[in-house]
Amino acid sequence: MDSIFGLSHNVSLLLFAIISIVGLIVLIAKFNVNPFVALIMAALFMGLISGMKLPDILTAFQEGVAGVLGFIAIVLGLGTMLGKMMAESGGAERVARTLVNVFGEKNVHWAMMVVALICGIPVFFQVGVVLLIPLVFVIAKHTGTPLLKIGLSLVAGLAVVHSLVPPHPAAMLAVGIFEANLGETIFLSLLVALPAAAVAGPIYGSYIAKKIKVEPTGELVEQLTESKHKDLPGFGITIFTILLPVILMLIATVVDLRYPPESSFRQVVDFIGSPVVALLLSLLFAFYSFGFARGFNGKDILTFTNDCLGPVASIILLIGAGGGFNKVLTASGVGEAIAELATDAHLSPIVLAFMIAGLIRAAVGSATVAMTTAAGIVAPIAAMTPGVSPELLVLATGAGSIMLSHVNDSGFWLIKEFFNMSVTQTLKTWTVMETILAFAAFGMVLIVDLFI
Repeated sequence: MDSIFGLSHNVSLLLFAIISIVGLIVLIAKFNVNPFVALIMAALFMGLISGMKLPDILTAFQEGVAGVLGFIAIVLGLGTMLGKMMAESGGAERVARTLVNVFGEKNVHWAMMVVALICGIPVFFQVGVVLLIPLVFVIAKHTGTPLLKIGLSLVAGLAVVHSLVPPHPAAMLAVGIFEANLGETIFLSLLVALPAAAVAGPIYGSYIAKKIKVEPTGELVEQLTESKHKDLPGFGITIFTILLPVILMLIATVVDLRYPPESSFRQVVDFIGSPVVALLLSLLFAFYSFGFARGFNGKDILTFTNDCLGPVASIILLIGAGGGFNKVLTASGVGEAIAELATDAHLSPIVLAFMIAGLIRAAVGSATVAMTTAAGIVAPIAAMTPGVSPELLVLATGAGSIMLSHVNDSGFWLIKEFFNMSVTQTLKTWTVMETILAFAAFGMVLIVDLFI
């Protein structure tokens, strides 16, 4: 189907995407359709209305589910087990008490933002959420601080470094496309990320937490916060166990900067520092530090690791269906349509990079697709425009790719399920937070641009 009501093909595709997304929200919020079923329906509808061939619709959806779950399902499984071991040993409570003592109850949300910014540099967003969400639950429980106030501070910190700070994949690709200096990009990205995370996380989180009250499901809280141990493990061993995957990934990142891809040493370190292997090794270490060293036996550890997987099953299904919907949107050509429409606007390269990345992110749900597509389109334009900083182009593109995460983004469903929110509540919290984060980061880019 090439056009509708005489509209151009690109405008028609954009209209179809909007109809599919609005229809999905209505199905879930108005008619109480199970989100997993609604996502499949929306994906198939988008494929049909956009004129994709029937076999291609199914192939795209299945590839999207497989592409997301091939990584996320393993990370969620291993990360949840690690969180369970931390909870059962009392490690989560130890970290929570220490953070409260150091920062005070009134400032724990700022502490979580800083922890997220540091931990988020070497790890993927989803890995960071799974690793640190038990701390959010425990701190909220022990201090009486609203869950959203702490939780949004955490995810704001993780989200901003995921999109802006190399060596995250999309940012690294953009550095290559724009031919930016890696060291300068990292420095400027941290300069931009910190104030943006502060505005979108602790400041907005404190505001919206007064308007929307949420509690995680009792079963999930029980799995990730309850401890039968009265004597808590030491802070040092607890922090080392939690940060071990971060350390392994950080080592791999440093080695990647110093050794060529064909280096055998680099390949071994990259294997150990990959999210899946790093989490597996950390979990095995946790079986000792949080398990055997705390007096648990093999049967206890087996029970813990079996019990904790039940509550995340529905999360995995929803994330998979979200990935399938995302892939159908991408395969239909919506991203390319937006890019062509935006290019015709003849704006400054920095503004254009932000706008194209933001529109593609809103349409197809993938920050990585948004960032790489926008960078590929803007790079030739920027090359013909004198005085444009390639480092700031990377950051403007990254800022745009954060914007408007909603029902076509697997991250939306991850946050929705962990915080036990409705779709409407998730739109008012997570989606608004991501959009504030995008504009705050872009505002910082424009300020920095005045001095460069």
